[in-house]
Amino acid sequence: MARPRAEVPPASDLRALIGDGGTLALRVTPGARSEALTIEHGRVSAKVRAKPQDGEANAAVCMLVATALQIAPSRVAVLRGATSRQKVLEVSD
Repeated sequence: MARPRAEVPPASDLRALIGDGGTLALRVTPGARSEALTIEHGRVSAKVRAKPQDGEANAAVCMLVATALQIAPSRVAVLRGATSRQKVLEVSD
C-alpha cells in the first residue's frame, strides 16, 4: 500500500514565517500516524512518523520542510533543539 502524501501548507505561507537569518521555529511531534506540516496562529507544527532515535525524526522534519518549500533537503538543517520538540531550523537560499 502506498504511503499517503504529507499534508503541507503553500510554500508562500511557510516562507512568510522564515525570520531574519533564514530561521524557522517549529514544534515537532515524532512518532505520529501521519506526516503533516501545519500553520496555526502564526506557529508551525510538524508531525513525522519517524521515532526520535539516532536523529531520524530530525532528518524527517528537515525533509518535510524542504518538500513544503520545494527546495533541496540539504538546504534545511537543525540549528537549535536537536533533542527537543521545539526546534529552530536554518533554511539557506
